[in-house]
Amino acid sequence: MMSRMKVYFYCLFALCLSSPSFALDCQQAYTTIEVNQCAQQELLSAEKKMQRYLAQSIAQFRDDSLVAESIEQAQHAWLAYRKTHCDSVYNQWRGGTIRTVMAIACETKLTQQRTRELWLNYLTFMDSTPPILPEP
Repeated sequence: MMSRMKVYFYCLFALCLSSPSFALDCQQAYTTIEVNQCAQQELLSAEKKMQRYLAQSIAQFRDDSLVAESIEQAQHAWLAYRKTHCDSVYNQWRGGTIRTVMAIACETKLTQQRTRELWLNYLTFMDSTPPILPEP
């Protein structure tokens, strides 16, 4: 059985082979490969946003190393959780071609939730002060 990482590699490889002039229309994605590519693009976008919110969260507490280090530790633990949880989703669907998109969708959803948690806990204030970054 092919590991999930190999599947991601093949999806990313297929994306890299695509001509720069060829833009995948995710609204019209039909094949399994196209659907997986679109899901991967969405995950990459969500991860990029999360990294921005994570970096700003850590920067917000640069003068309080205990909090900054705690945020980093929590992120490492969260990444391990996301992998394990979404691996279980992949295994649940292992008998079909939908397995990859289900695992990627799991990662995307959890990443979006994590971004919101970072925003709520570290980038907003109890008073009327505007948040450091906009609500994700």
